[in-house]
Amino acid sequence: MTSSSDPVTIPEPEDSGASRARPIDVALLASVFVIAACGLLYELAAGALASYVLGDSVLQFSTIIGTYLFAMGVGSWLSRYFERQLPAHFLRIELMVALVGGALPATLFLANAYVPGAFRVLLYGMVMLVGTLVGLEIPLVMRILKRNVQLKDLVSQVLTFDYLGALAVSLAFPLLLVPQLGLVRTGLLFGFMNAAVAVWALWLFRKELRRFRAHAMACALVLAALLAGLIGADHITKFAEDKFYQDRIVLSSASPYQRIVVTHGKPGYRLYLNGNLQFAERDEYRYHEALVHPVMAAHLAPKRVAVLGGGDGMAVREVLKYPSVESVTLVELDPAMTDLFSKHPMLTKLNQHALEDPRVKTINTDAFQWLQADTDTFDVIIVDFPDPTNFAIGKLFTNSFYALLEQRLAASGYAVIQTTSPLIARRSFWTVVETIESVGLRALPYHAHVPSFGEWGFVIASRRPWRIPEKLPEGLRFLSVETTPLMFDFPLDMARVPAQVNRLSNQVLVHTYEEEWGQVGH
Repeated sequence: MTSSSDPVTIPEPEDSGASRARPIDVALLASVFVIAACGLLYELAAGALASYVLGDSVLQFSTIIGTYLFAMGVGSWLSRYFERQLPAHFLRIELMVALVGGALPATLFLANAYVPGAFRVLLYGMVMLVGTLVGLEIPLVMRILKRNVQLKDLVSQVLTFDYLGALAVSLAFPLLLVPQLGLVRTGLLFGFMNAAVAVWALWLFRKELRRFRAHAMACALVLAALLAGLIGADHITKFAEDKFYQDRIVLSSASPYQRIVVTHGKPGYRLYLNGNLQFAERDEYRYHEALVHPVMAAHLAPKRVAVLGGGDGMAVREVLKYPSVESVTLVELDPAMTDLFSKHPMLTKLNQHALEDPRVKTINTDAFQWLQADTDTFDVIIVDFPDPTNFAIGKLFTNSFYALLEQRLAASGYAVIQTTSPLIARRSFWTVVETIESVGLRALPYHAHVPSFGEWGFVIASRRPWRIPEKLPEGLRFLSVETTPLMFDFPLDMARVPAQVNRLSNQVLVHTYEEEWGQVGH
């Protein structure tokens, strides 16, 4: 019987392994690189999916990473109970990691579409299982290598390859893998890589393994299952998303920042970012007219306009209805959004080719950083960010952000901020108002009814009082000179309530928003 202290087929090297690297050791160290890359990939995929579905990316990534590291510790502790046939144990663990880790994104996508109530339990259950299995891998490899490599070289070599693998995938995941392959195909690809390590181990230790044929058959079945998943990855994603979105999906794309999905049904086209509705064709005009025209028309002759967010070009479309506009600077973080809405015929029809207008300059960068670096001032600044579902977006609703915004606003200029629902998220809405006022700007809140969203809120920020527009562009479908003042009247159930200033150091708005929308199952 073979044991870890009785190498049968691998003779002791003449120099005790200190000065000469043997092919089998190099192969095992290369396996460590792949193992580390795959393990981190599964962790990142779980964190990304959790932030897509559950929101609050900081919280989700923190809890996923914590659970994963704890599970790895459990796996490392359990490795002490594996005493004999270490290569066989290593091979079997690799196959299990390949199956569970590789299928993790696909399984969670399907669970979110068909059994949403089970998503969180399944998420942390799979993370715990994968982490435990990955925690078993490295100790087993080190004990196999210890038979031929001195301890000081063993630890340095294993840790070096482990960290290199983690570095490689941490760079490739947001920049290459998710944008090019998507989460489902990426998970299956790395599962395939784990299975390939198992096949490698099968060949390296072919003379040590008992029941070689059974192990070979297991490797073949796992590889076949993962290969079938890779071939059908698009069908898996479509199957899950068709159920989740209900309407027919006509376009889907994954960028380093978000998953973009466009559907088509009775309400027309709809845009979803990370599963959250951004607009519906049948009533988006209500939202964008309410967002843009109260400030544009009040200014009388705006020349220089900035639109922060709004990569779909709908707000820009409304801005361009004013002949006085000489330039529009669109600052959108995600180039995938501006590319889609400036090139795709179906989408450019919706924004009336606004992003192709020669007066429009598109800058793909973080709006916070752009405000810090840019020195231009603008007559009107339109802030059209998604709701503050996480800290990355929440920073764009802080007093630090509004202080920068104030510096870029011309003396007679107006800014307007999309500010969630004053009916559903009442404290969140008035938190934004309080935060704008804290930097010395006037804050004038108003609201409009958008059927796809319900009652929706906005805030005008300026140094001078806002004036009721005397004239609006022709062809508007929602606003009129007579009805515009009605948006500034708040009934009792939306009236102002005490609120805190949202600061970078506390981000109270993210917690308040999550609490309020969570009460209605949003």
